[in-house]
Amino acid sequence: MHELALAQNIIETIHQAVPPETWKDVRVVRLQVGTMAGVVPDSLQFSFTALVSGTPLEEARMEIQQIPFVVECETCGQTSTNDTGISCCGECGSGNTRIRSGTELQVVNLELEDVQEEAV
Repeated sequence: MHELALAQNIIETIHQAVPPETWKDVRVVRLQVGTMAGVVPDSLQFSFTALVSGTPLEEARMEIQQIPFVVECETCGQTSTNDTGISCCGECGSGNTRIRSGTELQVVNLELEDVQEEAV
């Protein structure tokens, strides 16, 4: 289950991006995951939740946006989407294609609770 290692890497990314004193304020971790990235979203979410339990990040939840696999044909210029990861053009059948999306795995943004200190 490499999703556990991915969840650990995501937590490390949060630790690098957010000062330690605000880790407890992280509420949402938004990811983009391509359908051909080899990641099982439910397993990634489960792993993340398990790893942050009992830590300053325990209030954080993960939102995953699935990105479809899209290829652009260098021969006819059409783009096509498929769920199988076949990189042949869906329009003309050419294998002369370029992958446009569907392999990404990235943290897009972090949402923190807006905590305002009261003036004394």
